[in-house]
Amino acid sequence: MLSNIGVPGLILILVLALIIFGPKKLPEIGRAMGETLKEFKNSTKGLTNDSDDNEGKKKTDLEK
Repeated sequence: MLSNIGVPGLILILVLALIIFGPKKLPEIGRAMGETLKEFKNSTKGLTNDSDDNEGKKKTDLEK
């Protein structure tokens, strides 16, 4: 989906964002998006670790 945008499309999106939000608000929005993605990544990593732990417990329970 994003591979079809290209450089001119990204420039257009950045210019529109600059017009809509203004130069002072863009760094705050970028920082908030970065923190959101970081939190999402940590949450999904926790979910995958939990599922791996549960599978390991099931295997040990079956061996008994």
